[in-house]
Amino acid sequence: MSLVIWADGRLVGQGEAALSAVDHGITVGDGVFETCTVFDGRAFALTRHLRRLARSAQGLGLAAPDEQKVRDGVDAVLAEAVQAGGRFDGRLRITVTAGVGPLGSGRIEAPQTVVVAVQDSAMAPTSRSARSPWPRNERSAVAGLKTTSYAENVVALADAVGKGGDESILPNTVGDLCEGTGSNVFVERDGELVTPTLDAGCLAGITRALVLEWAAEEGLPVREAKEGELPFTVLDEVTQGKAQLALTSSGRNVQPVVWLDGADVAVGEVSRAARELFERNCRERLDP
Repeated sequence: MSLVIWADGRLVGQGEAALSAVDHGITVGDGVFETCTVFDGRAFALTRHLRRLARSAQGLGLAAPDEQKVRDGVDAVLAEAVQAGGRFDGRLRITVTAGVGPLGSGRIEAPQTVVVAVQDSAMAPTSRSARSPWPRNERSAVAGLKTTSYAENVVALADAVGKGGDESILPNTVGDLCEGTGSNVFVERDGELVTPTLDAGCLAGITRALVLEWAAEEGLPVREAKEGELPFTVLDEVTQGKAQLALTSSGRNVQPVVWLDGADVAVGEVSRAARELFERNCRERLDP
């Protein structure tokens, strides 16, 4: 699996030192990131991802990242990846940190660190998911931000993997369905595909937004939930065969769930249609 890394203006080797040991992104997770899908050597929905990167930075109290610098890094890693491997599909990650800082949580004035990396990868067509025993705090200072403080997600995902899954689905603190560790969640029932509102504490996913927009264009019954419409217990309906489940993210596109908490579950018709629509549009509309 090939990996190309660009750090603050230069390509670096996988084992080459590139960041300070006291970069605040390393010591306290003070940073933001974005992950884009790469199709044929081109980053999908890059403009939207860069807008969200800036929103996440603002939410952390960081200055907006230098967009041109980030785009330069994206161009550099993609050019290198294509040159090395020709046709290239994979995943691109942009990371921006507060830069060098103290060992504690306080910040100092310092240039931001920018790292861009790309790696070839393939998307699995379906997911095996498990319920998380830990909730997402919808009132957290970083709720809805894509930050590098990802330890909660690492622990929850490891729990799901230990149970035989590849994604963990979290409630929020008031018992509503929230999101996966790296995905948004859609529930299909009564002929509709419904996703929690952002007020539930979930990330404003790029793929989630595009599914809602493109489904509206096509007349597919896909929408945001009403308040209280998707309690976490709705997952019981999935395991009972009364509802279906799908995940969305840049690493999954639209991915039906076929196994939940040890039980095989069916794929819904609207979920399947949404997946087909997204697979068709994402290569034809590269920067929607």
